[in-house]
Amino acid sequence: MLMCLLLRWLPPPTSVFMLYRHGQDVFAGKGLLAIDYRWVDADAIASSAFEAVVAAEDQQFFDHYGFDFKAIQDSVENYAEGRHSLRGASTLSQQVAKNLFLTPSRNFLRKGLEAYFTMLLELLWDKQRILETYLNIAEFGDHLFGIEAASQHYFGIPAKQLSRSQAALLAATLPNPIRFKANQPSNYVLRRQQWILRQMRNLGG
Repeated sequence: MLMCLLLRWLPPPTSVFMLYRHGQDVFAGKGLLAIDYRWVDADAIASSAFEAVVAAEDQQFFDHYGFDFKAIQDSVENYAEGRHSLRGASTLSQQVAKNLFLTPSRNFLRKGLEAYFTMLLELLWDKQRILETYLNIAEFGDHLFGIEAASQHYFGIPAKQLSRSQAALLAATLPNPIRFKANQPSNYVLRRQQWILRQMRNLGG
């Protein structure tokens, strides 16, 4: 709990998921490869980036307390019918909790810890801090973490200068940023980018 409270104000030096990536590299015999991670405060990030990830990942973000129970129910029903994965049930708060504190393993203990850390974040942080942290620790490519590193890598500009189209393109890769490339967008990514831009408009962004 103390660590979670401190991170309400202090930039995380790394995340458990980044350390997990290092572990993967070592076990694959690649050594300790560098990770591009650059924390920037919220005022150094374009508002369009905040709007894009909310539109893409969690449109009820400002209305729930960490868990979107309707999305969970819909996702479970769809999954049972073989239509979709369970990803759609994961809120931005849950994604921050698992990326910051947990490895990607799938078991009941891990899901319980994810719920615990999600509740802590919602209790100790405000929504702006959760969004700021999400944008800073989200994976946007191979060994590429955070909106600043992604903006510099893909567009050669700081995150503050991201356009709506660029922010939506980055958000479009988030379901699988290793497979989906912002610099080589597939037709799926481009369609998803346009969908996100429509959602941003619908949400008033």
